[in-house]
Amino acid sequence: MPISAAIQRTLFKDKDGGGAGGGDTRITIIKDRFLSFLIWQFLQSTCVFFIFKTVFLSPFTEKPFTPTFLSLLSFLAIHFSLLLCSISIFFLSSPHLLPVASPIDVSLALLRLIFVPGGQNSSESRKKVRVWLSFTLFVSVFAVAGALFAIFICWGCDVYHIQLVSNSKTKRAGLVGNLGFRGFMMGLFYALHYVYKQRWVLRFPIIQRPPFFSFKMGLPLAVGRALRFSTTGYLISGSLAFFLPAEYRSQASGRKFVVEQIIFYFGNFLVIFCWELSDHLHQVLHTKRFVFAPPKGSAAAETNPSDQLLTSLEESTPKSLLQYLAYLDLCMLCESNVDTWRLAAFFEETGETYKRIIASCLGPLENFTKELAEGLESSSVGNSLQLSYQLTSPTNQLVVLRLSESFYDSQLFSWCARIVSSLTARSHKEDRFGVAQLSGSNTAVISTLLSSLLAVETLIGKKTNIPSEHDLIGPTGIKWTTMNTGRRESTGSTMGKIRGSPVYAKAYALADILRSSIYLIVSAFHDEMLNSGKVGGLEKDWIICSKPLYGTRDLLLQKLHIFLDFQAN
Repeated sequence: MPISAAIQRTLFKDKDGGGAGGGDTRITIIKDRFLSFLIWQFLQSTCVFFIFKTVFLSPFTEKPFTPTFLSLLSFLAIHFSLLLCSISIFFLSSPHLLPVASPIDVSLALLRLIFVPGGQNSSESRKKVRVWLSFTLFVSVFAVAGALFAIFICWGCDVYHIQLVSNSKTKRAGLVGNLGFRGFMMGLFYALHYVYKQRWVLRFPIIQRPPFFSFKMGLPLAVGRALRFSTTGYLISGSLAFFLPAEYRSQASGRKFVVEQIIFYFGNFLVIFCWELSDHLHQVLHTKRFVFAPPKGSAAAETNPSDQLLTSLEESTPKSLLQYLAYLDLCMLCESNVDTWRLAAFFEETGETYKRIIASCLGPLENFTKELAEGLESSSVGNSLQLSYQLTSPTNQLVVLRLSESFYDSQLFSWCARIVSSLTARSHKEDRFGVAQLSGSNTAVISTLLSSLLAVETLIGKKTNIPSEHDLIGPTGIKWTTMNTGRRESTGSTMGKIRGSPVYAKAYALADILRSSIYLIVSAFHDEMLNSGKVGGLEKDWIICSKPLYGTRDLLLQKLHIFLDFQAN
């Protein structure tokens, strides 16, 4: 029977939604979500455990529904291992990628700490080592949990229970060692794959759905992954078990051996399915939107409805989950037509709220552009763009690594670009006091977006193409230069090289977002920009007076003209 809507709302009650203002609420957001995650993880694992025991393992047990001390012990041990795994997933998870040290770097750091008196590693090096240690601890926890799971799941079945009771102490130790080793290898394989595929990164969905619906939609994917991982883990652990000493191998033969393998495979599937459900539940609960605003109609909503949002943006730990949730809430607010009372508060008369929001969103984009510009300038091959993993020079490899790390927060950069472009476009009609223009925010937004786009396009090997000679000449008779004076053949060949690196997909996606954001502003202010261009005031009104983050003022103006002609692609 399908679960009713009332029960759905009870199971996945949005305790955060509608959020009351105040610092205490911000502090308890993550704690409440973590506690909710542990509670619902326990409930779902209990349901899965009993259903699985009833359907799949009851044929191998003489009295499957008779409670015993052994069944209670197995139940507690299994949930204890799941609790450790859930806590490990929570503490390892991050809204963005983290730079991690290689085993060689970790060894060098430890040697430097031991043999160099008073020697200290850099803060960046220590951070990478900490990330590496957290990965190691995560893998170790899952490996131990897999061993406990395998032992206690199989222990309750008659074919294993009889051997554990009737055999000698040495044979019992060998049987437990065999199960523990195979479960250990299964957990080790799963955790290594989890870390390698970067599944610990929180991926916020573009379209926010109700939590119960999001959880339900991920069940088929969890079943498919559990089947693949359980089959692979069974084969790997079984193959490695042949190399164990004789006393730790299975002594069963014939029908009993087949039954043992079936039970172990079912147990293998059960543990991985519980892990997959825990990971999916964690993603659903922690990427859910939180509304950083007081309830509508309250006193705080009338006086300062943006205070909680601004405090979360400016005072939260940089790149923390709380700050990401604040940016997500702001992005969804700016791009939708709901909560218009919150949007109207951004354009208040003093302009302080608008300037703080724009500054909070331009900051990450400016830092990204600076890092990317430094990485491009550090390349020994300069504008030839030979940025690929085929380069053998240590210096070039370091440059590629720095460029890759620049895109670790690409999810946040895309939100920031969409926020500033939406607010700038909205200011054309909703800014009654002209705070966006008078504060210089419009100029800063356009200049930052254009500089970021030029830097990203330089990375992927794209140059500014001018359709005709007339477009190279501005209203003052100045002839602008193109983005790249090299031949098209060299640019095309180097684009083929960088396409093989992981940076290319992120850079290409971010370039599309930046381009769409600029088009959104240009579409809103198209007539004004054309009129400014005719009288030679476009550069003064929309380009900053100081040196841009990347490129030159003439190059930014040239790029803006291309957008005005709707020829940027």
